[in-house]
Amino acid sequence: MTSAASPAHSGSLRPASGDAPVLREIISNIAVLTLNRPRARNTLSEEMLAALGREFAEMAGNARVRAVVIAANGPAFSAGHDLKELTAHRADTDGGRSYTRHMMESCSGVMMAVLRLPQPVIAAVEGTATAAGCQLVATCDLAVASTAAKFCTPGVHIGLFCSTPMVALSRNVARKHAMEMLLTGDPIPAEEAYRMGLINRLVDPGTAREQALALAHKIAAKPAATVKLGKEAFFRQIEMGIADAYAHASEVMVNNMMAQDAAEGISAFVQKRPPNWDPT
Repeated sequence: MTSAASPAHSGSLRPASGDAPVLREIISNIAVLTLNRPRARNTLSEEMLAALGREFAEMAGNARVRAVVIAANGPAFSAGHDLKELTAHRADTDGGRSYTRHMMESCSGVMMAVLRLPQPVIAAVEGTATAAGCQLVATCDLAVASTAAKFCTPGVHIGLFCSTPMVALSRNVARKHAMEMLLTGDPIPAEEAYRMGLINRLVDPGTAREQALALAHKIAAKPAATVKLGKEAFFRQIEMGIADAYAHASEVMVNNMMAQDAAEGISAFVQKRPPNWDPT
């Protein structure tokens, strides 16, 4: 991991300790966040969600970071919510209702932070991603997965339908694929997840992080303002009716055309030279 004294850690980012629930490494202009509860299968505990929320808040305000990769230590990418943590609150006066609501809202807040982050977020999946872990993969803008990875929304097996993972899953794959995963709880192999559109790239085992970084560097070489504008526009228009989506996209194109990066990019294309993007 890059040391805290390295120039790669300049700005407001702070190095994460080795026993933290989320580790951070800055590689050039890419932030790699590693889920670090391998003995608990990287469950999205209250501590893990809080750590991810803090990391995303810092990334959003750091112009030096052009893309984010989410990886994981251990055999599982993430096994979803920490059920032991949730059920420990059954003894609360309200049966755990308030705590469960707090955890669902915290998890949803983290997922929304991924969507609102100006930088693209890429999941690097080596092992299994189940329930809210699968939700996190589906929420990321892109996903690279090992051929050994598996994906699952198994809540139905324990009487707990994966309703919040359903939100991200149903916005990534066709309805019948999503419903089959949700109703059966069966794990699907990486090849099937790729065919369904849940992941972008299949890679050899042990190379997901490396390949996700390569993809992140390719995106980071594009003009940052254009990438930010495009990501925001994508998620706004996708929830609109088609007429409203075209109206919104047209206005985005007008504003984009007026930007310095567009002027430089078009000039470079016409003049057959590499573009000189605004570094900010």
